[in-house]
Amino acid sequence: MTAALVAHARRPLCLLLPLALLLAGPVAAQTPEPTKPLPVALVDALNKLSGGPHAGHRANHAKGVLLSGSFTPSTQARGLSKAPHFLRAVPVTVRFSNGTGVPMLADASPNASPHGMAIRFDLGKGATTDIVGISSQTFPVATPEDFLAMLEAVAASGPGATKPTPIEQFLASHPAALKFVTTPRPAPESFATLAFYGVNAFKFTNARGESRFARYQILPLAGEQSLSDAAAAQAGPNYLMEELPARLAKGSVKFQLLAQLADEGDKLDDPTQAWPAGNPQVVLGTLSLTRLVPNQVAAQKAILFNPVSLPAGIEPSADPVLAARFPAYAVSFGQRAQ
Repeated sequence: MTAALVAHARRPLCLLLPLALLLAGPVAAQTPEPTKPLPVALVDALNKLSGGPHAGHRANHAKGVLLSGSFTPSTQARGLSKAPHFLRAVPVTVRFSNGTGVPMLADASPNASPHGMAIRFDLGKGATTDIVGISSQTFPVATPEDFLAMLEAVAASGPGATKPTPIEQFLASHPAALKFVTTPRPAPESFATLAFYGVNAFKFTNARGESRFARYQILPLAGEQSLSDAAAAQAGPNYLMEELPARLAKGSVKFQLLAQLADEGDKLDDPTQAWPAGNPQVVLGTLSLTRLVPNQVAAQKAILFNPVSLPAGIEPSADPVLAARFPAYAVSFGQRAQ
């Protein structure tokens, strides 16, 4: 988040708020009582920041590209979960996206990060299950109520706002959010060279009835590669969206799907807390993306990802941010389907 971003209430929440703005010190958090259902309030707040709603587009992660391919599970996957896509290869549909609800946002803009990756696994006979990830190992807040408060604080911090502004006050009293917005995230070379993470935990159970909690990691087999500041400044406004077709013409785009296992003491219901890098991991399999989905505009408008539509062998954790995701997605879907 830049100083200009804080000073302009209609710009989206993002990164790199100068630390000098935060020297006012902690203040008491004031979580507003929504006057409408929380999912509606969240979508309305996102639309306000992006100047939306924008017809046919999501309230967040509005700009994206849809690919298809397959997922092949590893031999280790069934030891963690009896879910059907960990037992056999299945088709997948994947959407990569920029952050914010601005449909024409330049791909190299700092406001485009964290980027998103949503995966739909086709389990057969009309059944599906989804993973939703972002290019950050954490989320800025631990509850949907705090997320709404943060969005409203950004909206209230426009030109002429009294110092310390509402967003300065919010970040001063929410250290995880401050860390999130001040973490540098260089523009990626490609969606195919960007790592994505599921910030919410799930309970995985295998055929023997053994259960472990874990979070997803989706790592590019091409390796993580980012642009220099100079290259990002010269990048075209749609370079990420245009680079993928050229890359696919040369071969498939592949990611390794892993589960990072929770150890004793790791928080299962707080997405602001990254688990230690040394935690055990299970390789779940390989995503191989081979083509663009036809009719991109219609296909992206129609698909509604649901991270809590889960088969036997996977259950949601008690993370309140996870519980709030699909209700908010559904509100946004209803708006773009009109």
